[in-house]
Amino acid sequence: MTDTTRSPAATIAFVCVQNAGRSQMATAFAERERERREGDVAILTGGTQPAAAVHDVVVEAMADCGFDLGDRKPQEITFEEIQAADVVITMGCSARDVCPATWDGEHRDWGLEDPHGRSLEAVIPIRDEIEQRVVKLFDEFADGVR
Repeated sequence: MTDTTRSPAATIAFVCVQNAGRSQMATAFAERERERREGDVAILTGGTQPAAAVHDVVVEAMADCGFDLGDRKPQEITFEEIQAADVVITMGCSARDVCPATWDGEHRDWGLEDPHGRSLEAVIPIRDEIEQRVVKLFDEFADGVR
């Protein structure tokens, strides 16, 4: 019997302005890591001003790694979701409007370039850096470091 009332060991939120590029890639890699490690991590994603769709170049770059982001929709992150997160990862955007003053979780800004409007060749290194950072983040959780 599974205890569905148990809280996850940690909640990570990947946030950027449009939720159409970097945060979508980070979320996909985090979902894969959670599955690989059979982890107990909740993953949230959203934007402060969501776009209408995930950027085509991001869908293409992630398809090269076996991910289908074509059906994902950018969404808005809510105050309540941020409050529930243990760690909020922003992608190179200001966290001023994301992390409320009363929030006591950890914030990290990864300072990544925005893939919007870039060529596939320019997005691949951004994608690869996101993958490496997500794996490292999950390594930290596995080691009990945050």
